[in-house]
Amino acid sequence: MSEDTLDILTAARAAVAAAPPTGDPAYARYCRELADRLADHWPTVLKANADDVARAEQRGLSPVLLDRLRLTDAHLGQLRHLTATVLGELDEVTRPGPGVPIAGWGVRRRAPKPLGVVFMVYEARPTVTVEGALLPVAVGNAVLLRGGKEIARTNAALAAVAREALEAAGLPAHLVTVLDDPDRAQLRALLKRPDAIDVLVPRGSPSLIDYCRSASSIPVIASGGGVNHVYVHRSADLTLAAEVALDSKLPEPTACNTAELMLVDADVAPAFVAEVIAAAERDDRQVTVRLDPRVPRPEGGHSSRPDSGSEGGSDGEGGPWRIEDLKEHDFGREFLDATIGVYPVEGLDEAVAHIRRHGSAHTEGVLAADPAVAEEFTRRVDAAAIVVNGSLRLHDGPTLGLGSEISISTGRMHVRGPVTLGALVTHSWVVEAHGTLRSSVPAHQS
Repeated sequence: MSEDTLDILTAARAAVAAAPPTGDPAYARYCRELADRLADHWPTVLKANADDVARAEQRGLSPVLLDRLRLTDAHLGQLRHLTATVLGELDEVTRPGPGVPIAGWGVRRRAPKPLGVVFMVYEARPTVTVEGALLPVAVGNAVLLRGGKEIARTNAALAAVAREALEAAGLPAHLVTVLDDPDRAQLRALLKRPDAIDVLVPRGSPSLIDYCRSASSIPVIASGGGVNHVYVHRSADLTLAAEVALDSKLPEPTACNTAELMLVDADVAPAFVAEVIAAAERDDRQVTVRLDPRVPRPEGGHSSRPDSGSEGGSDGEGGPWRIEDLKEHDFGREFLDATIGVYPVEGLDEAVAHIRRHGSAHTEGVLAADPAVAEEFTRRVDAAAIVVNGSLRLHDGPTLGLGSEISISTGRMHVRGPVTLGALVTHSWVVEAHGTLRSSVPAHQS
């Protein structure tokens, strides 16, 4: 391990030790200072971000991925709102628990404590840099942030903002460290330090998460891997089903809680596709629908293009939608663009079997007017969230009323679903014993 990497770990652990206890007023000051510093330095952040986006364009990144990189003034408003929301949540999350009497001899209560040093590994989303510099730190953790090389200049500018905010709040500067070494050797070295890093939060593609899990023994809060499905039962309102499909995909095609594949009862699949196309045309929403060959392609007003350079599809004549073939290699993958698949199934059993084989246990959905079908789906499908008769994008901490989130966990230990402030602390049991000795406690209370 290089000397620089050792210094980073030493400084982060020292920052946790030097930081005030969780719940100290300094953390509220930090939230306010971060919001103010973001506003003050936003022109500088945007200039750095423009450089990153220009370089990404030169490398040929897709428009969807470029949008993921790009920051605007709207993002500043969202990030300032996030800091205010976190500030409002701090008291409840960091307040010591009530005292509970223990059999007449003492009182127990829970006291929140930071997890320690949190290592976040993510891809090219600069807003995640701010989220990572905010949520873990607001409850007393130190954080190491390793974003994609595509946002290196943006991250450098945001690192300076966080450092200023920490100093203004009276907190150790090394509570936030933005790693600027793109070499994977540093990542590999950090993943081998469970003695110095307490929690690993990989956020991104399934391959990134799998790599972090396999290369490290650090406890993981796994985030991402949104291979999500919606089962459309024959009893469903197909007009609603079409709207759910489009809302679950188009606003944020690369998000982890978007839909990739609609599993539709075979006898209503053609009508469902017709409703999706009608909804896309009505509001001019650009979408590519990948159809299983067993589902008839739409007819009327559309021309077939057998050799279009795509996967053998047809296009709407001047319309916003496009039809392509759904193939086996599309199962278990994220399209990462405005594409959604339609696959016919012979009922709930086949839908559940498909989800168990190809899903990532992130977000799954069912559309059914028959409550027995919806109930059976929720009993048999295992995911961090299961949405009944609604958009998959409802799986979000603030939307669900759970509070600000740094990611959505697909793991089973510690936290599953939105990783909110409450998941970024642990607790100590504080026992007020009033001089009680263990030998004086009756055996039946042991």
